[in-house]
Amino acid sequence: DSVLAIVRHFDDPAVAVMKHNNPCGAAVAEELAEATRRAMAGDPQSAFGSILGMNRPVDAASAEVLAEPGLFVEAIIAPEFDPKALEILTTKPKWKANVRLMQVGPLAPPAAGWAYRPIEGGLLLQDADVLPDDQSQWQVVTEAKPTEKQMADLRFAWAMVRFVKSNAITVCKDRMLLGAGAGQMSRVDSVEIAINKAGDRVKGAVLGSDAFFPFPDSIERAAAAGIGAIIQPGGSRNDQAVIDACN
Repeated sequence: DSVLAIVRHFDDPAVAVMKHNNPCGAAVAEELAEATRRAMAGDPQSAFGSILGMNRPVDAASAEVLAEPGLFVEAIIAPEFDPKALEILTTKPKWKANVRLMQVGPLAPPAAGWAYRPIEGGLLLQDADVLPDDQSQWQVVTEAKPTEKQMADLRFAWAMVRFVKSNAITVCKDRMLLGAGAGQMSRVDSVEIAINKAGDRVKGAVLGSDAFFPFPDSIERAAAAGIGAIIQPGGSRNDQAVIDACN
């Protein structure tokens, strides 16, 4: 369910790699096979034993990528599987019959509905976070303005951070998830994890955050690593100090 929510968010061919309800890889590309390769390369160590989601029918080229030595996939969910892809996935890799394949049919945009959260003695009922963001409300608040390429990556990072558990940080480049920081008690820790996962690829990447930065410390760490642009909702009492640190 979590991985399906990610891939149905994108119009272009998209692949997401999920572990413990957090994405450890995701990519959008012109072809599904390329998106598959780039998604698996996001965090190869964590991708071992993962669940994959695709928003296009799985073709033979994409199946061949997954059949390469050293990869192990628990399950794949997609609109459908081409017969040749089905044959490759169930006979060629060493995992063969151990992979679970789920065909869900054509993907429609998620309908706005309710999200339920059980609590002791009751239930929290709230609007599900499935609607697209109004990008006309976005503001560039720094002296430097993002390039068109950075804007494409920022949109991707913002889409991905929606699906990472808070405190959530995504580091992305070329519409590919390079590192995610999830579930940390400190936003600085999430930044550190995401940057470390990205490794040398962090230079020139962008960073998305699911909430405001309360202090400039995360900005300073991102700048030192080579992050080129940041997208975040703002709203902190220290917004100006954070913007000053970015400048």
